[in-house]
Amino acid sequence: MNAKELIRDTERLLLTQQHCTLEEATAPQLHNALSTAAMEALTPLWVRSQHKRAGKRQAYYLSAEYLMGRMVYNNLYCLGLLDDARKLLEAKGVDLTMLEDIEDDAFGNGGLGRLAACFLDSAVTINVPLTGYGLRYRYGLFKQSFDADGSQVENADDWTKFGDPWSFRRYNHTVKVKFPDHTVLAVPYDVPVIGYGTENVGTLRLWQCEAEEELDFNAFNNQDYLRALEAKNKAEDITRVLYPNDSTWEGKRLRIKQQYVLSSASLQDMLRTFKIAHGDDLSRFAEFYAVQLNDTHPAMSIPELIRLLMAEGMSFDDAFNVAQKTFSYTNHTVMGEALEKWPLDLMRSVVPEIVDIICRIDQKLKWEHPGLFIVKDNTAHMANLSIYVGSYINGVAEIHTQILKDDCFKDWYYAFPERFQNKTNGITPRRWLGLCNPELTAMLREKVGGDFLKNLDLIGELKNQIYDETVVEFNDIKHLKKEQLCAVIAKHEGVTLNPDFIFVVPMGNDDAAAMKALEDQTAANPAWSTLDAVQNGRYVTLDPHLFQYKPNERWDESYQVLFDALYA
Repeated sequence: MNAKELIRDTERLLLTQQHCTLEEATAPQLHNALSTAAMEALTPLWVRSQHKRAGKRQAYYLSAEYLMGRMVYNNLYCLGLLDDARKLLEAKGVDLTMLEDIEDDAFGNGGLGRLAACFLDSAVTINVPLTGYGLRYRYGLFKQSFDADGSQVENADDWTKFGDPWSFRRYNHTVKVKFPDHTVLAVPYDVPVIGYGTENVGTLRLWQCEAEEELDFNAFNNQDYLRALEAKNKAEDITRVLYPNDSTWEGKRLRIKQQYVLSSASLQDMLRTFKIAHGDDLSRFAEFYAVQLNDTHPAMSIPELIRLLMAEGMSFDDAFNVAQKTFSYTNHTVMGEALEKWPLDLMRSVVPEIVDIICRIDQKLKWEHPGLFIVKDNTAHMANLSIYVGSYINGVAEIHTQILKDDCFKDWYYAFPERFQNKTNGITPRRWLGLCNPELTAMLREKVGGDFLKNLDLIGELKNQIYDETVVEFNDIKHLKKEQLCAVIAKHEGVTLNPDFIFVVPMGNDDAAAMKALEDQTAANPAWSTLDAVQNGRYVTLDPHLFQYKPNERWDESYQVLFDALYA
């Protein structure tokens, strides 16, 4: 498909589905039609990619969240259609930036989710057969707004109110997940993950919980309307909100249900595809399936795989060995409160069979390595479980992994040194450079040649080209981006900003000396001396306690400093 065909199909879909022309379309109407047209074009690539991977060794990524961002821009960019589509729409009087008003999907919220999204992007771009598994949250975390006093107001983020054109509902792959008090249907929705500069298309499969029987008809006819919908609400609550409040017993139960649905549904799906491709000999599961646990949220996958294998007739020891060869664990933080711990009594009320298996694993560990534990003080430590039943453990930076070895998991490193390794966290340059800053991307292409968006090692060629004119060119682009940001702020907030400031966080004990050295250096450097901020001495010193370190309870001071500098 080329851009002309994309816009032609968009116009057709607008007419047949929305009863409007391209020029009349609202932002949601244009988004749905343009996205649907792109989905129709890429689906054959998607199907071919799935067929190529079938029966081969594959990797699976389990994460509680995926912060995908606005997929229409990124997907059109990866398909090589964005720039031409933008120009064709402009010729018809349509500004593609209107789609920025469309809500992002609500699959994720923070750094963990963004890493997961970038991980999928990188894998598909380099043709690694990776499938992501997660949950399809109905409302995500929350929609943020502010009241007249500047206080945060949290509302439901109804991100699907205008439709979800980037996913396919795969009801035929629905699985059942059982709890002591009810059974839910985990219905998969497949989202394409498009590779850059390749015809490879990966899959993000997200589970949405639904009830087996959505309406108790007899209760409804008896005017007991709450009971009539009780099963529906109980099931849908599981995937209603990302990270629900878990300050209470019931909140914690809901979190455990979420984690178990993610684990059980994903593993049931893998076992289904394994049997189709390789037959019933599940002892070979780890030969073809490698599962990466993104933090401890999906750690329940470990005992769940053992439970599923034992239900197929495998012994505990054999199932344990398969699990140990299957899973690896990424640790994202050394903070104790993020290393999940669940009281066994709480877990037993939700997933009793999982508790029994965790206790068996704990007994095996304590027999092999006295002093190490998974269960302590009637509490399951999910990070310890992930380390013990895992092939590899990694941090997300070299220093992070070293801290894990030297401090947080020192005893575990002593017992299993071969398992600990580093995988430095990264973000995709396709979205965060190519898509966000086309001007800088064009400059870099000119300087280093080749497609550095797929091979960032090429950026190293810049060190041989650091001339004054290169720095001036870079500064011009940087200033242009600042002007663009100021224009957006002026449009939406009615505030005019001056982009020509230099903000400095001095280090050491002598701020005045640090500022004097900076001023002398920038004034003497031809590449910097032409900047308006340098010529007019617009330097602003920022307190390291407010800007170098997390200010925590002093956030209001940080923002006030910036306000005074920019608006005084």
